[in-house]
This record gives sequence, C-alpha cells and structure tokens, in this order.
Amino acid sequence: MKKPSDSSDADYDIGDLLGLGSQSVRKNYYPALQERIDELEKERNRYKWLFENALHGIFQANLRGGFVAVNPAMARICGYDSAEALVAGVIRLREQLFCSSGEFDAIRQELLDNGRLSARETRLRRVDNTPVHVAITLLRRPDLGPEVVEAFVADITERHQAREKLRQLNADLERRVEERTDELQNANVVLRYQIEQRERVERELVVAVEAAKEANESKDKYLAAASHDLLQPLNAARLLVSALMDSDLPADENRLVQRVQRSLESAEDLLADLLDISKLDQKAMRPDFVHADIGELMRGLAQEFEPVAENAELYFRVRSGAGYVRTDPRMLTRILRNLLSNAFRYTREGGVLFAARKRGPNLEIGVWDTGVGIEQEKLEDIFREFHQILPKGGGRQGVGLGLAIVERMARVLACDIRVDSRHGKGSCFSVLIPLARFTEASASGLKAEPLAIAPAFFDGLRVLVIDNEEPVQESMRALLERWGCMVATAGSAADAVAHCSGTDIILADFHLDENLTGCQAVCAVRRHFGRDIPAAIITADRSDETRRLISAQYLPVLNKPVKPNRLRALVSSLATSLNSESQ
Repeated sequence: MKKPSDSSDADYDIGDLLGLGSQSVRKNYYPALQERIDELEKERNRYKWLFENALHGIFQANLRGGFVAVNPAMARICGYDSAEALVAGVIRLREQLFCSSGEFDAIRQELLDNGRLSARETRLRRVDNTPVHVAITLLRRPDLGPEVVEAFVADITERHQAREKLRQLNADLERRVEERTDELQNANVVLRYQIEQRERVERELVVAVEAAKEANESKDKYLAAASHDLLQPLNAARLLVSALMDSDLPADENRLVQRVQRSLESAEDLLADLLDISKLDQKAMRPDFVHADIGELMRGLAQEFEPVAENAELYFRVRSGAGYVRTDPRMLTRILRNLLSNAFRYTREGGVLFAARKRGPNLEIGVWDTGVGIEQEKLEDIFREFHQILPKGGGRQGVGLGLAIVERMARVLACDIRVDSRHGKGSCFSVLIPLARFTEASASGLKAEPLAIAPAFFDGLRVLVIDNEEPVQESMRALLERWGCMVATAGSAADAVAHCSGTDIILADFHLDENLTGCQAVCAVRRHFGRDIPAAIITADRSDETRRLISAQYLPVLNKPVKPNRLRALVSSLATSLNSESQ
C-alpha cells in the first residue's frame, strides 16, 4: 500500500493546488487550507448579503427556461412573497415573466448578438397578471450555459407615472390650445366683420396717418411753418380789431368788435395750445434756466388779469413773493397763466387769490378760486388732453388743453403740480418749486429792475415795421398810428434802406423773403444809419432754436398774434432805451 508521503509525477494533489511542495503539505496542509476556506466563506457571505439586501432586483436565469436564482427584491417587484415562490412560479420567462413575447424575443436576439443589454425599459408580469414597468440590464454568461444570463432590474413605476402625467398635461395643454384657437378663430370672424364695417373709415385715415408721419419726421420745420402761416393772418386781424376798439364807435358796433376780439382770442389760444402740446409731446421744448424775479413775474400776470376780473365782476387778490427762482420764466409764466385762465373761466361769483408762500421744502405759487370745483373721482382725468371740467353749454370753455400743457411743462421744469378741490366750493392749483432753486430778495445780490411804464401816446415816435406780409404792415400801421406814432413799413431790409429817411425804433418780423431773417434786417438798417437803433423781433415762430438765435443778438422778442397791451409795453421799453441813449 502506498504511503501518503510517496509521490508520483502523474499525481496532482492538494499541495500542487495551493502551490506547496510535498514537504510543506505534510507540515502545513490543514492550516493553509483552512485559512483559504475561511477567506472564501467570508467573501461568499458578503456577496450573499449584498444579493439578498439589494434594493434592485437581481436574478440568474436561462432564456430557454426559468430562473436559476433570484433575490428578494426581484420577488417584491414581481409581487411574490419570497424568492423561492418566484423561482417555483415562473418556469418559462418568455410566457410567464414578460408581458410581451415579441419584446422578449427582441431582447434575447440582442443578447445573442451583443452579449449584453443596458437599461432597457420593458414591462414584466406580476403574480396578479398586472404589468410593472422596469429598466433591465442583462449580461450573457456563456461560461455557465449558452443562454444563461444575469440581470439587474429597477422598478421605474414612479418614473413611468410621472411621464404619463406629463404626457397627459401636454395633451390637456394641446386641447386647451386648440380650444383657445377655436375661440380666437371665432373672435377673428367677429373682428373681421367689424373691420369690414370700418374699412371706409380706415381708408380716409390713411392720408392723415401719412401726413402725420411726415410731420413727425420734420417736426421742428413743421411747427415753425405752422406757427408762421397760421398766426400771421390772425395777428393782422387782432391788430386791426385793436385799432377799431381804440376808435370812437357807436355802442352796437363796439359790442360787435368786442365779440370779434373774443373770437380771435379763442382762436389764438387754441392755436398756441395745439403748437405747445405738440412740441411738448415731441420733447422739442427745452427750458432756458435763468434767475427770474418771482414778484415781477407775478405782478405782470396780475396786471394782465385785472381787466378780466373787472369784466367778470370778481375780486382778484394778489400776494406776490419776494425773491428769485432759477427756472424758465417763459414756461413758468405759461403755467401760471393757464391756471389763472381756468380759475376765472370756471368762477361765476366770489373771486380768485393769486399768492406765493413757503411750504415745507418748496416755494408754492398757488391759484385759489371760488368756482364750480371738481369732483374727487375726476381729479385724475383733468390733466388729459381735451378733457373739460364743465359739460358742454356750461359756460365759456377752452378745448381742454390748458391743464395738459401745465402738467407737461411742470414736468420739464422738474416742478410738482398739486390740486385740491371741493365740488361746488372751489379749487386750488399750486406749482411747487424746490427751495434749493429759490433765493430771498433781501439775501441776494440781485436787484429787480423797475418795469417800464408805457406812456399813453407816443407822439412823433418814428417806428419802422419790417414784415413781408402786407396785411400785417397795414394792421401794425393802423394800431401804432392810433397811439400817435409815425409809421414806415417795408417788406425787406432793402426796401427799408431805400425808402426810409430815418427811424427811432425797429419792429421786424423774423421770417422774411429769400430766407432772410429779421435779425439780418435790423443789422442792415443799423449799418445804413450808422447807429444802434433800438429794435425788437416779432414772430410767430415759437421754436427753441429761433428763440436762442434772437437771444444771441440781444434783441427782445414778441410772439404773434400780438396782444396790444404787450406791444404797447414793448414800444414803451424801446422808446425808453432810445431816450436813455439820447441823454
């Protein structure tokens, strides 16, 4: 009998398996083997624990048959109580596990072709024959059999439900879009019908729209031309009517002339408002900030409205401020004039208070009246264009542009407009100017120049009127001669130089023929006579560019249509400067 220690070259024993020689085997066979077995047992237990406690399903199966091994997670996915129940219950994967035999065949073919398949979404059959959506990863194990596979299975039911919900939401959204589209189509049918009814009006508006576009592209030129062409004949009419009013007319004729005067004033106000609102909307009106005497400005407005108050039999109280404010006096005067006009227009009894006072961080210049007042719910609308406080037939009215101009000009001057009104009791409109721009008269080094007082007559004063419009020449001559002036008229500087033997003051229109200006005409006449003759420019062009050009020549300017009292003050001022030079 062969001893265990005997060896043979043909034998293959445990020593060769563990890499030990025959001598070592006799000494270390059992301890080394036991150590390796323990390591293998630990590894097997670790993989067994992972297999049984994995969150995803794991199985080994034969594609031609059923399961070889499954973990509990796989059993839960398929609705079985245990892994053993799943292995026993499913003996054919194709018919019993997969919901679709065609899907199983496609998976099997892909495994045979490629050897593996990753995250393939499919449906498996649960024990109650309901489908469960899963993502399955399969690996072919040809070492264990031709069609043996190992798989990892993830339950994606929640993902599938979310996807279905999203699909349903998309479907609902598409349905709602279709419904909304149908509603819009129905609305379009109605709109199409309305459009057909308005086509005639739209055709008539096309010409106006095109004209508006052209006017917008050349707004400055348009405004200058409009002011000159529209206000020139109105200016001539105003001057002629003023000359008639200075005449000794019978009572009936005098009333007719006064009505004509009021109509011309309304037309002048309307044109001026339309031109100003257009310039403000186009942002073509820019302020010229200087230090203005608040007291002088308010006194000038008070003198202008005293006759209005007297004719309406209303009291008019003025409490002017004392000091200087940095602002554009022309625009501020326009704001206050519009507020005063509204106050007298809507006051039938009582009167108007025009006052300035400090209020908090502002200088407040206000106009208080005892007029019809404004309802609280209508206060927000009064600054809209063409909005009127009184209904039609409720008294003398404008066209609803005055307060719109006030609001826009105040915005340009960075001032606030405050309104307080009680229906049936009266209103208060205030302009709030920051005190930072106000200087007390007593603390400033500036002194107000006294206003020139216009004489009642200008006997023998030689006045040269240069204007390319004959009606304007005639009306200026008629009015100035009523005041005792000796008037010479000319259509250009050349005519003036050729036919005028001498003059004391010059009144020149700004826009003359051949693209010449009144400033050039004044310079030409002064050169001819060799002296600095007092002169002023009278123009219907209210653009900022024209105003700056005239200001650069140090010439006073008077806008058309010319109001007689302003013309009288201008002539008086020029005559005063003439007397100063002669002294």
